[in-house]
Amino acid sequence: MTASAPRSAYLHIPFCYRRCFYCDFAVVPLGDRADAFGGSGSGSIEAYLDLLSAEINLSPQGPALATVYVGGGTPSLLRPDQIAALLQQLRGRFGFQDGAEITLEMDPATFERSDLQSLIAAGVTRVSLGGQSFDDVRLAALGRRHRSQDLLEACHWLQDSLQVGELQSWSLDLIRNLPDQGDQEWEAQLEQAVAVQAPHVSIYDLSVEPGTVFAWREKRGELALPEEDAAADRIAFTTRRLRRAGYCRYEISNFARPGHSSRHNRVYWSGAGWWAFGLGATSAPWGERMARPRTREAYASWLKDQSQELDSSLLQGSAASLPLDDRLLVGLRCHEGVDLWELARGCGWDERRCNRDLPGLEARWETYVVTGLMERFGRRWRLTDPEGMAVSNQVLVEVVEWWELLPDPVAP
Repeated sequence: MTASAPRSAYLHIPFCYRRCFYCDFAVVPLGDRADAFGGSGSGSIEAYLDLLSAEINLSPQGPALATVYVGGGTPSLLRPDQIAALLQQLRGRFGFQDGAEITLEMDPATFERSDLQSLIAAGVTRVSLGGQSFDDVRLAALGRRHRSQDLLEACHWLQDSLQVGELQSWSLDLIRNLPDQGDQEWEAQLEQAVAVQAPHVSIYDLSVEPGTVFAWREKRGELALPEEDAAADRIAFTTRRLRRAGYCRYEISNFARPGHSSRHNRVYWSGAGWWAFGLGATSAPWGERMARPRTREAYASWLKDQSQELDSSLLQGSAASLPLDDRLLVGLRCHEGVDLWELARGCGWDERRCNRDLPGLEARWETYVVTGLMERFGRRWRLTDPEGMAVSNQVLVEVVEWWELLPDPVAP
């Protein structure tokens, strides 16, 4: 079975005021005085948008889009009319399905209520709000520019827009298991998230990435991260508290009230294809992932090459399903888990290969059923919540090890 035509697109806007201390994304810090309205950094933004527009124009056309996600970076640093122009170009290139989900990442320190209204008028239907914490001391320690009052005000505006039907949904991002973070402090963060009535909450555990300020501090012994058992307990508490508040944990890092899960993110977890545009963005329209250069100069050079000959991964002639290990790694992140044999057959495995190789993985997973970290329903497997999802890497590593030990050739 080959990949179906993609109906989702991701646009990367790399600009930020500053690089947060935990961030290793492809971003371009412009300074705290940056302003897209003709001020500091506006020239850089305009030049980049020209490149982004050129890439969209180079893309093969496809079916109307069902989801669009504008991420970064800090896309809300752009003027609403710049966001509107990008969406209009995408609409002209592909078309939008009726009821398409159009998500924009926003930073609480980058917009006013009037900006939100302009973005909604431009077509934005969902907002992902990068709050990270409601505590001013924590925000400063993370390198964030906004403060708690900015976040609370932004949450209020978004919830008002949701209640009157202007937005389909909005999501709040929080970071858990920060240095020296105690249980009571984290519980207070969750209570705030519930109090602002966020219909969707994304919670990410702090990951110390090479080259970041936090990595430098960790090397110097200045980053007191929680012990593994304490971190797992906090993850389990999160699930219990949000479940009482009416949220379902539909993916390892994501909790939603009914009707508010992210349709765009489900594309990634389902193994479906997607377009991507912009510096550092990764696309997989036909089953093969392709990452763009992470610097402006290299991205501009890459675009010149693309104008002569498009990367083969962008062409339907290269269509192929994602390999089984990729599908398992993303599928196990979701509440519904995976039907192992159905996925294998969808990746082109015949009955002989399924019978030869799949029982080995099932035997590995059976040990986690015994310990309560996984559940099995016929041929469908899933992580238990919260126990299994709290230590998901243990199970995911088993997939990688099993895959690497398969007889050659790996591809059927």
